[in-house]
Amino acid sequence: MVTSPTLADRYGRVATDLRVSLTDRCNLRCAYCMPPEGLPWLPTPDVLSDEEVGRLIEIAVTRLGVTEVRFTGGEPLLRPGLADIVARAAALSPRPSLSLTTNAIGLDRRAAELRAAGLDRVNVSLDTLSPERFAQITHRKRHADVIAGLVAAAEAGLGPIKINSVLIRGINDDEAVPLLRFALEHGYQQRFIEQMPLDAGHIWSRSQMVTADEILASLEGAFTLLADPDERGGAPAETWLVAGYPGTPKVGVIASVTRPFCRDCDRTRLTADGQVRNCLFAREESDLRALLRGGGSDEELAARWQAAMWGKLPGHGINEPAFLQPSRPMSAIGG
Repeated sequence: MVTSPTLADRYGRVATDLRVSLTDRCNLRCAYCMPPEGLPWLPTPDVLSDEEVGRLIEIAVTRLGVTEVRFTGGEPLLRPGLADIVARAAALSPRPSLSLTTNAIGLDRRAAELRAAGLDRVNVSLDTLSPERFAQITHRKRHADVIAGLVAAAEAGLGPIKINSVLIRGINDDEAVPLLRFALEHGYQQRFIEQMPLDAGHIWSRSQMVTADEILASLEGAFTLLADPDERGGAPAETWLVAGYPGTPKVGVIASVTRPFCRDCDRTRLTADGQVRNCLFAREESDLRALLRGGGSDEELAARWQAAMWGKLPGHGINEPAFLQPSRPMSAIGG
């Protein structure tokens, strides 16, 4: 077991990037995430309170070396106390960078408030430029709301704004080029994500996944992509420079399935019900909520968190014959 004040594992990786899920609830029903009727949500008493979330973030930042906190869900904008949670995190010393992964529905009303609270930037999920396809994918007619959220985020200074897009074979797999062009025209940073085995129905199929190679082949037919000279570090996205545009913007691909980046992973995850996950695809969790509510000290909570990360496996094992999908879907884990 490690004794240094970090979230290290036995393979030499150190987690400095904390993903905090604030709710498992969502106002969309994306086909690759959950069924149209939704899922059984966590009972309210099981979800960490704003105070509990704030305390665990403080422990992570001041005792365990976390330098970046990203708020996720479900849909984190559904959390009533989001701005207060952000403000408490922003007041920490050393101050972590603070970001939000969101579908942007309602962001037009809250962007300025969140920026004032201390939020630095946002990642917005947007899989299509077509309102009709959006409704097909999400089972909701909210495309215009997402666009409004993007506009408000830019006006509030929540940048850089990154757009996360999952391409689905036979539905929107022809939109790589339009999505990147849209991002370039509006000053956003485009990221494409390979569809991962994290759906609630466990019906993910490798044959139906649009791969990084396919995405890049499509982009290279319309853009000149250059190798990014910057170090990738623990970033999940492999990035390329898009030549011919002011400032030489970047496009990224997160290829967790076909180009795993586990050896450089620097992430730790806290679920809405207070469980530590040392990997997005972990089959086991470590309970901080029980210790927290049982009167555990900050030192005890930090030590349990360290123990959880020390047991992290060398890789997620997606490409191994014995791989088993996590029992929790993405909406209950947090991105």
